[in-house]
Amino acid sequence: MIELQDYSTSARAAPLQRGRFVRAALAAGGGALVAIGVLGIFLPLLPTTVFFIAAAACFARSSPSAHRWLTTNRLFGDYLRNYHEGRGATVGTKVFSVGSLWAGIGLSSWFLGPPWWVELGLLAIAVAVTLHLLTLRTIRP
Repeated sequence: MIELQDYSTSARAAPLQRGRFVRAALAAGGGALVAIGVLGIFLPLLPTTVFFIAAAACFARSSPSAHRWLTTNRLFGDYLRNYHEGRGATVGTKVFSVGSLWAGIGLSSWFLGPPWWVELGLLAIAVAVTLHLLTLRTIRP
């Protein structure tokens, strides 16, 4: 099992797996996790960072070039490194994340009209994610 705390911005921190099958499986898993993470950018209840961190752990053990691509990507490399290294998030990232989360929850409740217990679950998730985002350190430019 891949442990997320082993993630590092350096591919040398995690040893490459020796077996070709294991490396291929980890690389495929990392690719799938990146795809899910990208979906999380657009779907408010699907987390993004956790999938990118897990993908980085997979790539660190299977493909140094894929790991380097993920952690230096111009779209989300800084975001991933800042989150992992405990630096936090910018005010803009927090505002966009919280705003899109609540907009997605509100639109889902308005248009889909789920049962009350689903709305209560969505509300609990939205509050928890909002609290998490607000407790992250704020990166000042």
